[in-house]
Amino acid sequence: MYAIQLIPKERLEVILPFLQKLKPDLPITVLTERLKEMVVNGYECVGVYDENKLIGISGLWFLTKYYVGKHVEPDNVYILPEYQGKAIGKLLMNWIFEYAKSKGCKASELNCYVNNKEGQKFWENLGYELIAYHYVKKL
Repeated sequence: MYAIQLIPKERLEVILPFLQKLKPDLPITVLTERLKEMVVNGYECVGVYDENKLIGISGLWFLTKYYVGKHVEPDNVYILPEYQGKAIGKLLMNWIFEYAKSKGCKASELNCYVNNKEGQKFWENLGYELIAYHYVKKL
């Protein structure tokens, strides 16, 4: 069926087309530079494969915050449109939860864009609760 595994850091450029789909207004050069910096700061990425074809990704951040403790933050989760609706996202998240537990995590938290109603429903169906708003201010 589908294989799920961490993408080696030296091969992370394979996720750039997925990141472009998530943020089409960012040039590939900016995405490439940011990805390099993210890896230096502990970024990991897991891929979902249909045979040898990468069909989905999720970035992973491992953090500790006072209100939730050690946790995993799935980031930029994306499944190719032709594979959506086949429970692959749930399969991916279950893999992430098990991986996070193996690293000592007690929880998971994430950000979801306010206009992404389908995403909000997906996360709520997985048991996530809306507890805060996430703000950004460009400097």
